[in-house]
Amino acid sequence: MKTSPPGSLGASLIDVLARTECPALTSRRARRSERSGAPQDPIVWREAVGSNVVDVDGNVYVDLTAGFGVAALGHRPPAVVDAIREQSGRLLHALGDVYPSDVKIELLERLASSSGIEGARVMLGSHGADAIEAALKTAVLHTKKPGVLAFEGGYHGLSHGPLAICGYQPAFRAPFTAQLNPHVCFAPYPEPLESVALAMARVRDTYHHAIEAGLAIGAVVIEPMLGRGGVIEPPSGFLAELADFTREIGALLVVDEIFTGLHRTGPWLLSRELGVEADVLCLGKALGGGMPISACIAREEIMASWGDPAGEAIHTATFFGHPIACAAALATLDELEAQEIEALVPRTGRVLFEALRAMADEQPLVTDVRGRGLAIGVELTTGAHVLRVMRRLLERGYLVVPAAPDASVLQIAPPLTIEEPLVLGFVEVLADVIEAEAIDG
Repeated sequence: MKTSPPGSLGASLIDVLARTECPALTSRRARRSERSGAPQDPIVWREAVGSNVVDVDGNVYVDLTAGFGVAALGHRPPAVVDAIREQSGRLLHALGDVYPSDVKIELLERLASSSGIEGARVMLGSHGADAIEAALKTAVLHTKKPGVLAFEGGYHGLSHGPLAICGYQPAFRAPFTAQLNPHVCFAPYPEPLESVALAMARVRDTYHHAIEAGLAIGAVVIEPMLGRGGVIEPPSGFLAELADFTREIGALLVVDEIFTGLHRTGPWLLSRELGVEADVLCLGKALGGGMPISACIAREEIMASWGDPAGEAIHTATFFGHPIACAAALATLDELEAQEIEALVPRTGRVLFEALRAMADEQPLVTDVRGRGLAIGVELTTGAHVLRVMRRLLERGYLVVPAAPDASVLQIAPPLTIEEPLVLGFVEVLADVIEAEAIDG
């Protein structure tokens, strides 16, 4: 660290940010600062490579966020950069679904074959919310039922379709309620140690209340482990029971693996590890290796509900299947295999998890350490503690983000390629920071 963040150049750019950015984001930082009693001014990134980020003032940080999970292979992975460079030299943009690029078709084939879904068909998007949007449309076309059962704490993006099923914060939905799908109900996301029978009883109660209210449920949407919602994994066997229930009521099971998929939790898909095949699978974040791309994948008979392919396309966008993003995604998938990430994540995750648990035993502010692979949450007694610890970590050169609606969890989701000395060094600093917070906070 060369200067306390943000430094002079960063501070000047933040002044520009405050004058030009939508005030909603500036106000959010102000609210966090008021709540925590600690400054929440951001740093301004200049470059990043591997597990490190450099700000405009020259400070170097260890990134424990992987850019919200995007940088699974680390920042600026050479193979992905090479693929972007090669693709940009021959085709920047094609004609979408009218005259697609060769690289888009190659990616569609790759995703269909690796999805584990028999006879899979794929719809590409630009970000995770696009994949959820496509899944919701697919479900209503297939089932003819507009209702959705989602879960409290679930975060599926904030564009209009996904926003209706966002259980993370009711406040996100409130200003737009009149524009959103009214046929949505929310079940409690199960706690890790509660019984599957109790968790499913709550789901069934939610469903029956929805039916009594006149909702026709055509989709059940779930994250196999909450990410932003607090890094919470449901009890063993719950997802399989939910899948059976979903088919029992004639709905489609939409599994949001935008955060948990592509080895973030260890396996290629967490739902597959748990013995569940989604009716509709959503991927994003890490898929593009830093480029914006997502995918909605379902069986052929489900996707056939979109109708006669000779007719007009009723779900498309100018940049869906962008050639450069597709090239980056193909390179990312190649590298995930070539670097044996599926074997690497459990090893590194175990080292990090055990070190965090040992640290937690000595820290009364820590109430829980939980997660899978390299998606780990460290829960503190209050969200204010988390926001102050996050700031202290920033000043020591570590980037983390809060999770859970009350911000009571430090979400640790580094690049999957991070080296063990970096994670162990982080745990040492985290212990120091939490001890200081316990004294001063």
